[in-house]
Amino acid sequence: MPDAPVRLRSGGQQFIPRPEAWRLGDAPPWAQSSSAPHAGLLVDAVRSMAPRDVAPPFPEARNAAVLVLLHEADIGPELLFTRRTMNLRSHRGEISFPGGRMDAGETPVAAALREAFEEVALDPSLVTVHGELDHLSTVVSQSYIVPVVATVDERPPLTPHDREVDRILWVSLAELARPDTFREEWWGTPPLDRRVFFFELDDETIWGATGRMVYQTLRLTHGLTGPEPAAV
Repeated sequence: MPDAPVRLRSGGQQFIPRPEAWRLGDAPPWAQSSSAPHAGLLVDAVRSMAPRDVAPPFPEARNAAVLVLLHEADIGPELLFTRRTMNLRSHRGEISFPGGRMDAGETPVAAALREAFEEVALDPSLVTVHGELDHLSTVVSQSYIVPVVATVDERPPLTPHDREVDRILWVSLAELARPDTFREEWWGTPPLDRRVFFFELDDETIWGATGRMVYQTLRLTHGLTGPEPAAV
């Protein structure tokens, strides 16, 4: 077993169920980029791309959608996140995008907008939807997730749902792309090991399915549109 991972930022108190067999991965692909992340590159990419099944759905998976919402701030584009309360059945206290299960007959866009309204009171009329990131499945919550990419012209007024959300965060893409924020790990033993992406802020850690979506978001906002290995 390797030594404990080096944390260049504190990452808060998030519990990480790291297995005994793991190893550090590579530096992020945007590390060699000399340009700042640009939301317009992401919008152009999702408008033209066909989303892949990064982790194909399994029989028990239930359809879900999340809202990957950006706006342009003075410091550059920011992403909206929430921290889940500790009384939820799964992913307690984790950082996530607004979202949840799709109702019968509901589209991913409708579900993402409805869940964002229910969780943080986001007015759907303020949101412009552009496309989707790659789809993925999660084992813990047994969900097949469609990430819906959208923008707002400015930061809207938001209010957390007290039973589901205990914090609302806007995090800049520049902060997420910092070299002391990102870490890649491989969990398990080959050939069944898998890549896990971490974004450690000063007081929170983004990882799991949300980390995977942030990873693709940063690739696209840096103009990196080529294929990359599937991972959750």
